Amino acid sequence: VQLVESGGGLGEAGGSLRLSCTYSPRDFAINIMGWYYQVPGKQREWVAEIGDGGMTNYADSVKGRFAIPGKNAQETVYLEMNTLKPADTGVYYCRAYSNFWQAAFWGQGTQVTVAS
Repeated sequence: VQLVESGGGLGEAGGSLRLSCTYSPRDFAINIMGWYYQVPGKQREWVAEIGDGGMTNYADSVKGRFAIPGKNAQETVYLEMNTLKPADTGVYYCRAYSNFWQAAFWGQGTQVTVAS
């Protein structure tokens, strides 16, 4: 399974960015798509996820600011990042989990930098 992320870059505090993650092959059995972020010297942290039925969950730190609007037909998942804070700065990784294979797959990461 290959995951390709895009959409990172430089944002301003209070502004917005949108990340995208596309997985292939399209017919691979993926049940949960999630986003994590990592800063140097710290462990990767869970940010948000969307499950098969479209149910979403968010870390308290991003609840009300970030949203996953759902997968489109091309098996792309977005992370809409609003009301950005400098603390959101980090490398964001997309993760796909398959219940059938009991395996997780990661993207290469995309850098998000929020200027104050």
